[in-house]
Amino acid sequence: MCTRILWNDNAVAKTVSRCMDWAVSDEPELWILPRGLKRTGNAGEGSVEWTSAYSSVAVSMWGIGTVDGLNEKGLGAHALYLDMADVEFPPVDERPVLSNALWVQYLLDNFATVADAVADLENVRVHSELLRGNEMGVHIALEDPSGDSAIIEPIGGRLVVHHGPQFTVMANSPSLDRQLENLANYRPFGGELSPPGDISSLDRFVRASYFLHYLPEPENEEEAVAGVFQLISNVSVPYGAPYQDGGVYPTWWRSAADLTNGVYYFGSTRSPSIFWVPLEGLADGDQVLRLDPRDETLVGDATAKLEPAELLY
Repeated sequence: MCTRILWNDNAVAKTVSRCMDWAVSDEPELWILPRGLKRTGNAGEGSVEWTSAYSSVAVSMWGIGTVDGLNEKGLGAHALYLDMADVEFPPVDERPVLSNALWVQYLLDNFATVADAVADLENVRVHSELLRGNEMGVHIALEDPSGDSAIIEPIGGRLVVHHGPQFTVMANSPSLDRQLENLANYRPFGGELSPPGDISSLDRFVRASYFLHYLPEPENEEEAVAGVFQLISNVSVPYGAPYQDGGVYPTWWRSAADLTNGVYYFGSTRSPSIFWVPLEGLADGDQVLRLDPRDETLVGDATAKLEPAELLY
């Protein structure tokens, strides 16, 4: 229902894209969050507390947490759905606790690199709070301007971490291990099958990996961003298209980030346009700012559209 694609083997700019697929709109809001914000893990008694060390641009889901974003150091973080049948969060222990809805923001606020974030993972316990009355499985993708990457999945009561620049694609269930096992059936990843065309998570993972493999070297930063937008469009789900079980989970929006140059891009699938927000010039601010990314008039640099706001989560 969502896909993430990292292009980290070109010489121009490290870029990443993701799409948000869901049965209903996640009602996204785009925020600029400054350094120095005091935050809590929103997981009840024993919640972790912190003060943001880095500013970030973040997209919220239903006003209850951050689902996507980029910080001033170029660390990108993305939460994608992982079926609860595949998920088992760590059991209760003495560590401070963090709601899965705040996991992405915790990482953006506190870490400059993927390696730093991975090194800290065992210092907090991630907990699945009820979101709109439902327990929500989630796994996390991270990347930074060096091209480093990590996929983090709560499986078997622990956080399973796949860390390294080779982990460039993530989709939904099944777990990454099983996605990679399936990928080996296809060309050019060890098998003889041609890339599939369905909208299932397994097929989207293969198709994203296939076309990423063949992306030509970009001539400039614009082409590096356009490349990942083209790929994420290829694995997006049109409105009304049903999965095999009859469920309909269309793509509501697509985002991208230029990790090298600190620019965050966003496009609603209800709009023909893409807009962007450069963190340069905003990172040193001291105000929380927001805009409605579903505004169909947004196109190009949207910095001037940001307005002071009270943070909702």
